[in-house]
Amino acid sequence: MEIRSYDPNGDTTPLWDLKRAFETELAAGTGGEKKQAAYEAKLTEAYQTRYLDWVERCIEDESGCVRLAVDADGESVGYVFVLPERLAMIWDAAVVNEIYVSPAYRATGVADELMDAASALARKQELPLKRLVLDVDPENTRARAFYDRHGFEPWGEMVAKKL
Repeated sequence: MEIRSYDPNGDTTPLWDLKRAFETELAAGTGGEKKQAAYEAKLTEAYQTRYLDWVERCIEDESGCVRLAVDADGESVGYVFVLPERLAMIWDAAVVNEIYVSPAYRATGVADELMDAASALARKQELPLKRLVLDVDPENTRARAFYDRHGFEPWGEMVAKKL
């Protein structure tokens, strides 16, 4: 398995496919039908363009902030997206924005490699607090167990208000 930086000149389709899977699986696995419908409805072509443009701006700020896991056949099977250092003031820490591994590659060590890459990048950032943070749905027990294994601890609680 190769963990490498995302390349906007050749990786947009694989990254988008992984992002789409991340969003649809997250919605289907946590929050019920209403959340699933809302998440699926947002995955429009306009959202795809906006997301990929944002990713490109982020990697212009900090190359390597989006890393892909690529198997021996050249297929992208997972990714991790750490926000660039200039956005660290949002949480006063490094932020894992997204991490996802295709179901066929779960429990194979790919997620561990991606988290190691995220941690390595975060250690290089100048941060107000030397922490790596992420949000996880309380219902996502598989993800919570993974984060526990990687030393993450509860640190506040995110709440949301509908606009």
